Amino acid sequence: MDLRKSRGDRPVTWPDRLRGTTRRTRRTLLAGVAAVAVLAGAGTWSATASGDEPPVERVDRTFAMPGAKIDASYFTSGPRSAKRPVVLLGHGFGGDKDDMRAQAQSLARQGYAALTWSARGFGDSTGEIGLNDPEHEVADVSRLIDWLARRPEVRLDGGGDPRVGITGASYGGAIALLAAGHDDRVDAIAPRMTYWNLADSLFPDGVFKKLWAGVFFGSGSPQGGCGRFEAEVCEMYERVAVSGEPDRAARRLLEARSPSAVGDRIKVPALIAQGQADSLFPLGQADAMAKAIRANGAPVSVDWFAGGHDGGDPETARLDARTAAWFDRHLKGDKGVDAGPAFRITESGGVDSTDGTVRTRGATGASYPGLRSGAREVALDAGEKRFENPAGAGPPSISSVPSLGGGLSQLSSLGVGGLNVDFPGQHARFDSRPLTSPLRVTGSPTAKVRVKSEGDADAVLFAKVYDVGPDGRATLPSQLVSSVRVSGAQRGRTVEIRLPAVDHEVEAGHRLRLVLATTDLGYASPAEPGSYTASLAGGLSVPTADGVSTEAAPLPAWVWGLPLAGAAAAVLLVTVRRRAPAPAPEPELAEVPLQITGLTKRYAKSEGRYAVRDLSFRVEKGQVLGLLGPNGAGKTTALRMLMGLVTPDAGEIRLYGHAVRPGAPVLSRVGSFVEGAGFLPHLSGRANLGLYWAATGRPAEDARMDDALEIAGLGDAVQRAVRTYSQGMRQRLAIAQAMLGMPDLLILDEPTNGLDPPQIREMREVMIRYAAQGRTVIVSSHLLAEVEQSCTHLVVMDRGRLVQAGAVKEITGSGETLLVGVDGPPLGDAELGKVAGLPGVLSAVRADDGLLVRLSGASPSQLLAELVGMGIPVNGFAPHRRLEDAFLTLIEGETS
Repeated sequence: MDLRKSRGDRPVTWPDRLRGTTRRTRRTLLAGVAAVAVLAGAGTWSATASGDEPPVERVDRTFAMPGAKIDASYFTSGPRSAKRPVVLLGHGFGGDKDDMRAQAQSLARQGYAALTWSARGFGDSTGEIGLNDPEHEVADVSRLIDWLARRPEVRLDGGGDPRVGITGASYGGAIALLAAGHDDRVDAIAPRMTYWNLADSLFPDGVFKKLWAGVFFGSGSPQGGCGRFEAEVCEMYERVAVSGEPDRAARRLLEARSPSAVGDRIKVPALIAQGQADSLFPLGQADAMAKAIRANGAPVSVDWFAGGHDGGDPETARLDARTAAWFDRHLKGDKGVDAGPAFRITESGGVDSTDGTVRTRGATGASYPGLRSGAREVALDAGEKRFENPAGAGPPSISSVPSLGGGLSQLSSLGVGGLNVDFPGQHARFDSRPLTSPLRVTGSPTAKVRVKSEGDADAVLFAKVYDVGPDGRATLPSQLVSSVRVSGAQRGRTVEIRLPAVDHEVEAGHRLRLVLATTDLGYASPAEPGSYTASLAGGLSVPTADGVSTEAAPLPAWVWGLPLAGAAAAVLLVTVRRRAPAPAPEPELAEVPLQITGLTKRYAKSEGRYAVRDLSFRVEKGQVLGLLGPNGAGKTTALRMLMGLVTPDAGEIRLYGHAVRPGAPVLSRVGSFVEGAGFLPHLSGRANLGLYWAATGRPAEDARMDDALEIAGLGDAVQRAVRTYSQGMRQRLAIAQAMLGMPDLLILDEPTNGLDPPQIREMREVMIRYAAQGRTVIVSSHLLAEVEQSCTHLVVMDRGRLVQAGAVKEITGSGETLLVGVDGPPLGDAELGKVAGLPGVLSAVRADDGLLVRLSGASPSQLLAELVGMGIPVNGFAPHRRLEDAFLTLIEGETS
C-alpha cells in the first residue's frame, strides 16, 4: 500500500495520513498496513527484580519497518489483566535503547507499560539516520504505537488508540515533540534538553556552530564522517562544513525535521526540562517550544535544571521522578498528584565551606516568565570601540568547548572563570559601574549595538556578558555566547543583540561586561581579515523574573536539586584566589619537586576526625613515588591539597621552593590525571589534545605534544578517532594530556583502573620513561604488586597519618619486618597475641607461610629465641621481600 500519494504539490506522508483521519477510521487504515510492522520472531522474554521491588518482565523484539529493522524492548510489571497507560522512551543521539532501561523499569513498576527502542542507525537497529525524519523515524514511532494498541494490557482511548506518553532527552526529546505533532494518539510528553528548531541550534543567526555540528554528525557513525546518515543529510553537512556557512537548503532540510515545523499541532500536556549548562540546545530552544505549545491551549511546565550537554548535574533522579508525576496526572488522570509548578530553576547557592560541595536548591514561579520578564537596564560605558577579525579567524576566542571540562559551564554560574579567553584587539568590551546591590539575571539580556565594518562582507560577532569581580576576575555564566550576523554592516547598522539565557546572581560590587568578539572556537568565522567599530545605543537590558522565588519549605521529591559532583567542587576551588599573600620562595628548595611539612586537614562535618594529620615527607627529582594506604587513609585529600584544590588547615606544601596556594603560578609545573578526561569521540587523539591545550590559553609551541605522545606510546593511533580506542589507549591519551607542556611533576591517581594486565604493564613503562628524563611522578594506586615494580619510593598513609616513607627496597626488605615460617596449622589467636606482645615486637599478623613480625627494638636473634621458647615450630626465618606483606604489616601495626 503506497502511503505517499500526492496532495496538491506536496507528498502525503504517513503522519499526514494519520492526522487526516479520525481515531475510529484510522484503525481501518492501519489494518491494511499492519504487515509492515510485524514482529520478526516471537521475541525474548526476561524478568528482573531488585530487592523487595516487584519483578519487571521485558520482551526484546525486532520490528520490520520500511527500510530498517528496529530493535526494541517492552517492559511491564504486575498482573497482565490490569489496563495501563504506556510510555515510550527515546534515547539520546549516539545512544541506544539500553540507555533508557532503568527509567523504563521504574515506570513499569509504577503501573505503566514502557517501550524503549533504538532509532534508525543506532544500536542494533538498521537503516540510515535521518535526524528524526517524519517519513522514517517519526513514522517508526507511529508504527510502534500501532503495535501497542494491540497489546491486551494497554489502556485504550478508542480503537487503535492507546493512552500514550513519550519522554526522552536530546534526540529522544525531539522525537517526543515530533510524534506529538504528527500523531494525535500521543497524550502527554516530557522532552528533556532538546531542540525546537535544529537549524537555529546548529546555525544560530546564520553562523555555523562547527564544533557541536562535528560532534553531532561524528557520533552518528563509528567510522567517522557521516557514513550512516541519509545521503541528503550527509551531503548537507559536508557542504556546510567545507564552506563554513549554512545555505538556505541546509536550513530548510533541518527545519523540516524539527518540532517547530509542526508546532501548531502539538496540543498535549508538555513538561519541558532544559539544561542551563548547554551550548548545543540552550534555554532559548525551550522558551520557543513552551510558547508555541501554550499558544495551542495545552498545559506546559518548564524546568531549568543544573546540567546539560556541556556537563553539570543532570539531576536525573529528580527529573525522572517529576516525569513520572507528570504522566500520573496526565495519563493516569490522577488529579491529586503534585506535578510541580509552571516554572522551576535549580539555583546554585555557593560552596559549603565544611565539605566543599556545591549548594543548590530550587526556585519556582506560578507561571513561566519567559526570557524577558522584569527587565532592568544597567548602564554601560558608551564609547566607540575598534577591533579586528584576524586573517584565518585565528587564534579564536574560547567560550564553551563541547564535552570539555565535565561541567565547567555549570561551575561558571558560581563565579568560576578560567576557561574563557578573549584576545586583545579581537574584541570590544563595554563595562558597567560596580553594582550597588545584588542582581539576579534570569533570562536573556539584550543590548542595542551599532556596528560598522570597513569591508564588504557581513560582520560575524560573538556576544557574551561577563560577571567581573572586584579583583578583575571575569566569569562567563554557563560559558555561553550568542552568535550575531550583521548584514550590511559596511553602511553601519544598529541591531538588537540577544545574549544567552542564563540564571546567574551578580554580587554587589561586581560589574557587568558586554563583550563582542570576532572569533569563537566553537563557531566558523570569516577567514578574511576585517575591521569593525561598535558603540552602544543604550544600556544592557537585564531580565530578573521577579515572580520567581526560592523555595523555603519541604516539597515533593522532584523539587530539590542534587548536589554537584565533588569533582566539580574541586574545579571550583582551584580557581578561587586567596587574598592572603603567599609566603616567600625558599631558594634552598628550588630543585626539590615537593616538600610537605605538618600538613593537616579536618572537615567540620567529620566529627573531629582528621582527613590528613601532621603529614610530612619529601620527594626528589627522578623519583616515581607511590602513595599507598587503605580506603580513608587521606591519600586523595593529600593529593587535592598538593594540587591546590583544597586549602589545608595547617602545615605547608612547597613545590620547587614555592608555597602552594589555589591558583599559584608554580602549579603550572604540575600535570595531573585524577578523575579521567572527557574526549570528543569523533576527533582524533591529537585533535583532542590540541583543543585541551588551546583552552589553557598558552602558546601552542609550549605544549610539546610530540614529546608527550612519544612517552605515552600511542603511535599512529593518535591520528584515529578516539571512539576507536580501547580503554588502555584512552588512559594513555589521558596521561599524554596530563603531560602536555612536559610538567616537572606528574600526579596520577589510579591510572591503571579498568586496564588489563598488558595495558597495566604499558602504563608502568610510561611512568618509568617520564621519570627517566629527570622529572618526578607521584602515583596513587591500590595495585601493590604494580607499585612495587614501577615505583622507586613509597609513602604509606593510614588514618591521615604517615606510617612510613622511603625507598621501595628499604620498606620491602627492611630487617625490621621478618617472615617467620611455621610448621603445622596456623597459629591460633591466643598464640598470635602472645607473639605480638613480646618485648620489642610492634605487630604480628598471619601470612600464607607463617607470620609477618614487625620489630621495634628486638633483634632477630632475640625474636627467634622467644619463639623457640614458646614451642612454636619455626622452619624459616628471613626478611620478607613482598610489598603486599610489608603494607599489611605496616597497617596492622598502626591499628594494633
